[in-house]
Amino acid sequence: MGEVLVLVEQADGVVKKVTTELLTLACSLGEPSAVWVGPGYSTAAEATLAEFGAAVVYVAESPELAAHPVAPKAEVLAHLVSEKSPAAVLVASTADGKEAAGRLAVRIDSGVITDAVAVSPELVATQSVFGGSTVVHSRVTSGTPIFTVRPNSTPPVASNGAAVRSDISITLSDAARKASVTGSTVAVKGGRPELAEAAIVVSGGRGVGSPEGFAVIEALADSLHGAVGASRAATDAGWYPHQYQVGQTGKTVSPQLYIANGISGAIQHRAGMQTSKTIIVVNKDAEAPIFELADYGVVGDLFAVVPQLTQEIGKRSA
Repeated sequence: MGEVLVLVEQADGVVKKVTTELLTLACSLGEPSAVWVGPGYSTAAEATLAEFGAAVVYVAESPELAAHPVAPKAEVLAHLVSEKSPAAVLVASTADGKEAAGRLAVRIDSGVITDAVAVSPELVATQSVFGGSTVVHSRVTSGTPIFTVRPNSTPPVASNGAAVRSDISITLSDAARKASVTGSTVAVKGGRPELAEAAIVVSGGRGVGSPEGFAVIEALADSLHGAVGASRAATDAGWYPHQYQVGQTGKTVSPQLYIANGISGAIQHRAGMQTSKTIIVVNKDAEAPIFELADYGVVGDLFAVVPQLTQEIGKRSA
């Protein structure tokens, strides 16, 4: 079994859940090695990476790497691919992750598969394509296979690794320095999990009717300790912020549980959530296309159904 490189997603030195998922997947493909780019590596981060199977952690923590967006990650990975000849490279299907994967593919002249929901031991990826209407199986036929994997596609499973630290140093190319980070603002976070990484997502659509209508969606999400999502129709109407849009032009989610309320199920929205493990639909239109995806469906007014569900969950969790 060959080495599998996993690019670590982290925020302020804290390893994100999607990295533990990628390490779990890497364990089924070969020997997982984590790649940390930028400052902030700590004993806590090492412990998390070790817990989920990282045999080696390649650490490139020069402050210069954090001064430029995305490109340094691709150059660190390219350096490691050249030195280590891994069996594959796994990257999270985030905006930065997919850009890093694309840059890496160009640098090492390899094929890249994006938005995989599974990768077999034979390095065959499963993807949902054409707006979610087709499931395909794909294989990289040239170079070192690079996969970007959707968050929540693989349940994280602990698998103790040594997490032996290996420091690496590279000199960034002039191209990687062309874009620089001139400032940053810390996003204000509430008590809910991040939408793309949440195990439970509760979304509202046109049927919510108004910004105030999202109060019932938020209440249900909070009772389940989940994230709140919205359809494009709801965000375009100004009822909920655009950063919470689920869909082809918004965020792609793949939670364990997705609850769609007042969402008709346009292909644009379905493409962003149909790989969810369990889908519950609440809609008063029995002919709504989203019922085609539902594991469980309720035909009814969401303002009657959702508060009752929230109340019942509250009783059982008390």
